Amino acid sequence: MRKPEIDKKLLKKHLRGEHADEKGVKTKFFKEKLKRKEVYLEYAAEQAARAEILKNEEEGFIEADQDESTADYTQKEIVQNVDITAATKHFNLSLDFGPYRLRYTKNGRHLLLGGRRGHIAAFDWVTKRIHCEMNVMEEVADVSWLHLETMFACAQKNWVYFYDNQGTEIHCIKRMSRVNRMEFLPYHFLLATASSEGFLSWLDVSIGEIVAQYNSKAGDIRIMCQNPYNAVLCTGGSKGVVSMWSPTVREPLAKVLVHSTPMTAIAVDPKGMHLATGGLDRSLKVWDIRKLSGPLAVYKCGMAVNEIDISQKGVLAFSTGNICEMYKQTVMESENPSPYLRERVNDYVYGLRFCPYEDVLGVSTGKGFTSLLVPGSGEPNFDGLEANPFQTKKQRREHEVHALLEKIPMDLISLEPNEIRGVDVETLQDKVNAKKSILFVKPPRIDFKSRRKMKGKGGSANAAKNKQIVKDAKRKEFIKDAKKARDKVFEQHKEKSTTEDFIPLESSNATVLDRFKVKKKNK
Repeated sequence: MRKPEIDKKLLKKHLRGEHADEKGVKTKFFKEKLKRKEVYLEYAAEQAARAEILKNEEEGFIEADQDESTADYTQKEIVQNVDITAATKHFNLSLDFGPYRLRYTKNGRHLLLGGRRGHIAAFDWVTKRIHCEMNVMEEVADVSWLHLETMFACAQKNWVYFYDNQGTEIHCIKRMSRVNRMEFLPYHFLLATASSEGFLSWLDVSIGEIVAQYNSKAGDIRIMCQNPYNAVLCTGGSKGVVSMWSPTVREPLAKVLVHSTPMTAIAVDPKGMHLATGGLDRSLKVWDIRKLSGPLAVYKCGMAVNEIDISQKGVLAFSTGNICEMYKQTVMESENPSPYLRERVNDYVYGLRFCPYEDVLGVSTGKGFTSLLVPGSGEPNFDGLEANPFQTKKQRREHEVHALLEKIPMDLISLEPNEIRGVDVETLQDKVNAKKSILFVKPPRIDFKSRRKMKGKGGSANAAKNKQIVKDAKRKEFIKDAKKARDKVFEQHKEKSTTEDFIPLESSNATVLDRFKVKKKNK
């Protein structure tokens, strides 16, 4: 029975690169071994492509019947058809001190809420066990977890405050004033902030010092996110321009005009491949953040998009007013795609975040917080050494120590982090050419072998003496050539340093104040 042909696109997807070159292999045995290995790799790619033909279902997502649409399913219907563990992850909190901002921890286990009118709450949202709840009695602009769930930062009316998970104030940074947005860079231990006066600041939480702070000259910054791929900050403004910032450079690394109107929202996917932006022109655009040559997709919305987020599996979620829409893919093939899910919440949306490693979308509004179930949005397989939702206290301590030991310096934050592995060929060539100069070359090694004479006509003592005489002569000749080259370089340097406008002070008309006189231009 003849096997069905495999689609070339599927086969290309599972291929592991080009075939190895046999030219560098010397022996026949290793050539045969290399050929056998290539056969095994081709067979593995073919089997993987054949297995994918059988995977017609979309894993984790809801599948609708023939005449139905998943966008018509409500959260109540989804909760009724899932297991009891998943059903408990859908809940609604009615709070009176909004509008609220929200943040999940890196492992997705803990939730932090900050209300504009001073209310702050931190809790384990899975078990519903609260860590702390308080009212700071002043405006709260944004909140952010630090490297662990035992500490968090809160941007209050004037300054940035740090608290532990019991609500005790640890520190107050007065150099960070009137902060609107905060982002924590976990691999660099940096807390990045943007203020209403246009200042960008980076605070190293491991040593408690501000490592960079300067004025972006962009005015009031209220739209900001980080690129997880390279830790670069992306800010948006009223001119429809996205600017990318690094703590080591005072000017933006890149600027991209994404909208002809003021921007309203911005987000980068967890892999650092796509940038999603929203503007007052009621459009949502998706860009390839590695090229930024043009939008990959443009979606038209009924209202201006106010919040955007992208999940670990590429589910795109955005809100227009009090309506949240979710799409299966970040870049859709059709211009007017139908949403995967749509949900109306109780008030205007001020925060939108996918929970890591969970099929949950957190929505913070003016009247509280809502947890929505979005099947297929979260990554089901987690790395326990990277982010463990079930870590113990001992594992947490070990993780903190290892994270500090593996901390990445802020100098490596750039648009292309792999450039650190490259070689500056021009600079290296200049150094090589300079070292080839006679000024930097070591004296040549002289390997002199004296002529063998007949027995009784010479001896080892005479041979060693002759060898030393030749070495001394060659060394003196080399020193003499090096001295000539050095004198020549010094003379060239003196000629460049002397100028035609130099006036000797010994002349009768020359004074010290002549250097302040206006020089006449040659006609």
